[in-house]
This record gives sequence, C-alpha cells and structure tokens, in this order.
Amino acid sequence: MQRWRGLEDIPEDWGRSVVTIGSYDGVHRGHQLIIGRAVARARELGVPAVVVTFDPHPSEVVRPGSHPPLLATHQRRAELMAGLGVDAVLVLPFTTEFSRLTPADFVAKVLVDKLHARVVVEGPNFRFGHKAAGNVAFLRELGTTYDYEVEVIELYEHGAAGGGEPFSSTLVRRLVAEGDVAGAMEVLGRPHRVEGVVVRGAQRGRELGFPTANLETPPHTAIPADGVYAGWLTAQGEAMPAAISVGTNPQFDGTERTVEAYAIDRVGLDLYGLHVEVDFLAYLRGQEKFDSIEALLERMAVDVKRARELVEEHGGSR
Repeated sequence: MQRWRGLEDIPEDWGRSVVTIGSYDGVHRGHQLIIGRAVARARELGVPAVVVTFDPHPSEVVRPGSHPPLLATHQRRAELMAGLGVDAVLVLPFTTEFSRLTPADFVAKVLVDKLHARVVVEGPNFRFGHKAAGNVAFLRELGTTYDYEVEVIELYEHGAAGGGEPFSSTLVRRLVAEGDVAGAMEVLGRPHRVEGVVVRGAQRGRELGFPTANLETPPHTAIPADGVYAGWLTAQGEAMPAAISVGTNPQFDGTERTVEAYAIDRVGLDLYGLHVEVDFLAYLRGQEKFDSIEALLERMAVDVKRARELVEEHGGSR
C-alpha cells in the first residue's frame, strides 16, 4: 500500500481512483463498511482505492485545545486500512490555510486534480470544506460537473455497546474512558490498543516480583479508565498475555498517570527502549490502595491469575 503525506506526494501519473474521505480514527466496524465498499467498487472498476485522512485532527485547528483522544496512530490506521484492501492512504496536513478551502475548492484540488476520482464513497453525515459547509448533496452536485459518482453508505452497525448506539469513534472514546474495553472491542472489531516506547519507571513492579513495561504514549492517546485489565503486550511481533495497570499507583502516593503491562509467566524480558503495543481485552477492577504491601501482592496474584484465564478463554491470541 502506498502512503502519501500531502498532495505533492501523489504520483504525477496517478489515474482514476475510488476515494473515501474521513478521519477514520480507530477504523471501527462502521468505518470498515464504508472503506470496504470503496475497495469493492475499486475492484469492480479496476482502479485503486484511496483513503484521504488528516493530521492533526481538524478539530485541533478549528477549535484549538479540543483535540479528541486518539484511538489509533496514523501508522496503525494505515495498517488496518491495508488489511481491508486499500491501495493508498493520503494524509493531508490540516493547517489553518487548508481549513479555509471552500467545499468546491476542496473537491477541485483534492478529488479532481490530484486523485482523479471516479467514485467517492461516504457516510450520510459527511461534511467537508470551510466551516464544514459541504455535504453529500453538494458533493454529488459537483460530481455531475467533474464526472465522478457519489455513493452514500446508509448502513450503520449497532450492538450492545453503549446501550445500542450506532457505532462511532465518539462512542469508542467514551467506552474507553469509562473502562468498558469489552464494549470498545465490540465496536472496533478487535481490542483497543495503546502503544508507545517502554521507559524506566520507579521499578517497583520488579522489586515486587511483577516487572512491568511502563509505556510512554504519544500525545492525545485514548487511555482507558484507571484500573486493572487483562490483555496482551506485544513486543517485536510477539503477543504475550498480560495484566495491565492504568493509573497513578496510589499505593506509593503516585501522581503521574501511567500504563504498565506485566507479561504473564515471562522471565527476564528486557523491553526498555522498544516500541510495544498493549491490547485491552477485559476490565478486572478499579484502582485501589491497600492496607499493606502484602495485601497488594495477594491481590496482584489474583489479578494475574484472572488475566491469564480471560486470555485463555479468548483463545490465547488476539
């Protein structure tokens, strides 16, 4: 799959394509419907399927300080999109200047001049251009001028998550913030992932017999509510069952919020400096402060046992 950053990265000889546009944060099951349809149309027509997305999130430019928690890095989104059959991902730097493009200019500069769109696939609530003035009706109207077709995907996925709300990135962010990682997994179609570089912490876990990988996460990462979880720690391509702690470590009067993962039944791991992924399968309990270190250790042993059982019940793999 090709990855482009900015319009200037698109090859000069790029031909017709099927395009879909959106932030697509998380690439959840609703997103998968739209992207999947774009890929299907591209295969029917014998042209590439292109996803257009933005960095940073448009809200940060339009309303500074309102950047939402991110469900996936751009690298992760690209991997997921490649798995859906996408041929190219165009990441457009979302600047103040870019935000001022009128809907008509956006269509002309991006969809027509650079991507030579033959079909554009979107959801019914798609908005674009300055002050989000463009909608699918206007997109379709311009299609008659520029010779492209617009296909609107009306299908919305629902499930038990969020009380039956339509699947959306907003819903996933809320579920993650509440610690409902099982609900988030239903919407995403896979466990919610937090990734980062392993850094040195206070090393109390090592002293207590439960050495943890302490993650330094990218800005705006969507981190689950404080508590203990079951899931996986993946390092250098190997996924290991894990007990995961999120919080400030109140047992030792901590103040900084951290994500730490203990790789169950693994001895002698040295992960410092490595980029790792933590996938959240299930919530075990909230953050607690115990009466003694002994009580903490007893509970940690219970947490690890339960995490091991849940991962095994899930099949052991992601």
